[in-house]
Amino acid sequence: MGDHYFSATPTAASRPGSVRLHTSGVDLELATDAGVFSGSRIDRGTKVLLDSAPMPPVRGPLLDVGCGYGPIALTVASRRRRLPVWAVDVNERALGLTRSNAEAAGLGNVTACRPDEVPADVTFAGIYSNPPIRSGKGTLHELMLRWLPRMAPGGRAYLVVAKNLGSDSLHRWLEDEQGYPTTRLLSEKGYRVLEVAPREA
Repeated sequence: MGDHYFSATPTAASRPGSVRLHTSGVDLELATDAGVFSGSRIDRGTKVLLDSAPMPPVRGPLLDVGCGYGPIALTVASRRRRLPVWAVDVNERALGLTRSNAEAAGLGNVTACRPDEVPADVTFAGIYSNPPIRSGKGTLHELMLRWLPRMAPGGRAYLVVAKNLGSDSLHRWLEDEQGYPTTRLLSEKGYRVLEVAPREA
């Protein structure tokens, strides 16, 4: 594809637009652009995740891995306005959109930044992601191994992956090879939502 939504600096010419995000308790107008993930509409997998994934069973900072223009981060930030929400992406255009969308929504609890800018001592009660499957299995596994160890005790990660893009193999890899207890919460519209618990001590 040449220029991917997971490129740090997309070369696609800017084409500003907007999408409406409506999910339980949240109704937002989000600015979008070319060169970011699903810039023309709310991705179906993202919508499935937002409609089905709960808040984690413990309280603490929340994380959106691969935030794009911010639909997941802004949703969880709206539902938990007193909790800090970190939104990470490698795409600078996406991060700028998340920041402006959070400001427009009055969500001062959102910090959008590059992965390396998240302080090393922060652990997360909840991690949410529609991960960049098309970036390749190696990149996906690296992403999981970077962030899942930062779950707080009792925390949970919620991942949405299309069935035809390897959700079941990711489930097996997480549980059988990496030791993360993983449960399929939902199978809907061709997507699986996986709940991942911390490794048992």
